[in-house]
Amino acid sequence: MADPAQPGAQPTTVAGISELYLGNILYALERCALAMAEEGRSADATFYRGIGRMLAEAHGKSKQPPAAG
Repeated sequence: MADPAQPGAQPTTVAGISELYLGNILYALERCALAMAEEGRSADATFYRGIGRMLAEAHGKSKQPPAAG
Protein backbone atom coordinates (compact mmCIF):
# COMPACT_ATOMS: atom_id res chain seq x y z
CA MET A 1 0.00 0.00 0.00
CA ALA A 2 1.30 3.45 -0.88
CA ASP A 3 2.13 5.92 1.87
CA PRO A 4 -0.68 8.53 1.98
CA ALA A 5 1.77 11.11 3.35
CA GLN A 6 4.01 10.83 0.28
CA PRO A 7 3.34 13.74 -2.13
CA GLY A 8 2.05 12.63 -5.51
CA ALA A 9 1.40 9.06 -4.36
CA GLN A 10 -2.31 9.55 -3.77
CA PRO A 11 -5.17 11.43 -5.43
CA THR A 12 -5.90 14.83 -3.95
CA THR A 13 -9.62 15.14 -4.66
CA VAL A 14 -12.50 13.79 -2.59
CA ALA A 15 -13.64 11.72 -5.57
CA GLY A 16 -10.19 10.27 -6.18
CA ILE A 17 -9.56 9.43 -2.53
CA SER A 18 -13.05 7.97 -2.15
CA GLU A 19 -12.62 5.75 -5.19
CA LEU A 20 -9.19 4.59 -4.06
CA TYR A 21 -10.40 3.68 -0.58
CA LEU A 22 -13.99 2.67 -1.41
CA GLY A 23 -13.58 -0.85 -0.05
CA ASN A 24 -12.27 0.50 3.24
CA ILE A 25 -15.10 3.04 3.42
CA LEU A 26 -17.74 0.36 2.76
CA TYR A 27 -16.19 -1.87 5.41
CA ALA A 28 -16.18 0.95 7.96
CA LEU A 29 -19.80 1.82 7.20
CA GLU A 30 -20.85 -1.80 7.68
CA ARG A 31 -18.90 -2.07 10.95
CA CYS A 32 -20.61 1.10 12.12
CA ALA A 33 -24.01 -0.29 11.12
CA LEU A 34 -23.32 -3.58 12.91
CA ALA A 35 -22.40 -1.75 16.12
CA MET A 36 -25.52 0.38 15.90
CA ALA A 37 -27.70 -2.67 15.30
CA GLU A 38 -26.19 -4.36 18.38
CA GLU A 39 -27.01 -1.22 20.38
CA GLY A 40 -30.63 -1.44 19.25
CA ARG A 41 -30.33 1.52 16.89
CA SER A 42 -31.78 -0.23 13.87
CA ALA A 43 -32.90 2.98 12.11
CA ASP A 44 -29.36 4.38 12.31
CA ALA A 45 -27.90 1.07 11.11
CA THR A 46 -30.28 1.07 8.14
CA PHE A 47 -29.28 4.64 7.30
CA TYR A 48 -25.55 3.82 7.19
CA ARG A 49 -26.12 0.61 5.24
CA GLY A 50 -28.10 2.70 2.76
CA ILE A 51 -25.13 5.02 2.30
CA GLY A 52 -22.90 1.99 1.68
CA ARG A 53 -25.36 0.55 -0.82
CA MET A 54 -25.57 3.84 -2.73
CA LEU A 55 -21.79 4.10 -2.91
CA ALA A 56 -21.40 0.50 -4.08
CA GLU A 57 -24.12 0.87 -6.71
CA ALA A 58 -22.66 4.14 -7.99
CA HIS A 59 -19.24 2.55 -8.24
CA GLY A 60 -20.69 -0.42 -10.13
CA LYS A 61 -22.43 1.90 -12.58
CA SER A 62 -19.22 3.81 -13.21
CA LYS A 63 -17.45 0.55 -14.11
CA GLN A 64 -20.06 -0.66 -16.62
CA PRO A 65 -19.26 -0.30 -20.30
CA PRO A 66 -21.36 2.31 -22.13
CA ALA A 67 -24.62 1.01 -23.58
CA ALA A 68 -24.53 0.34 -27.30
CA GLY A 69 -26.95 2.36 -29.24
